[in-house]
Amino acid sequence: MSDKKEKLLPDGSEPRQDKGGGNTATLEPKHKGKTDPKHKPPGMMPMWKVLLHNDDKNSFDHVIMTIVDLTPLQEQEAKLRADEADKTGVALLLVTHKERAELYQEQFQSKSLTVTIEPDE
Repeated sequence: MSDKKEKLLPDGSEPRQDKGGGNTATLEPKHKGKTDPKHKPPGMMPMWKVLLHNDDKNSFDHVIMTIVDLTPLQEQEAKLRADEADKTGVALLLVTHKERAELYQEQFQSKSLTVTIEPDE
């Protein structure tokens, strides 16, 4: 066997020659000139309001049970939101990120309830 194979680094690369002429067991970076970018944590996702609108076709009980079934709200909170929508025309159900708000909107629509979403500013 030749001396060259004995002088290879564990990854199969040859050691660099230092300025003094000796062998140095230093690995070259794979991407010269590139540094590892600093990873920034993801920013907060914009929040969206989920708004329940009053209608004349759904019963109060149906609205309450749907809120309880589809959201983390308990029955008492659901009654307050349904009552607010009944009296004022609209009630804030909850605030969440856009994708979840869109999902809530679709789920409430499938239960014949009107829910809209808008950015929470």
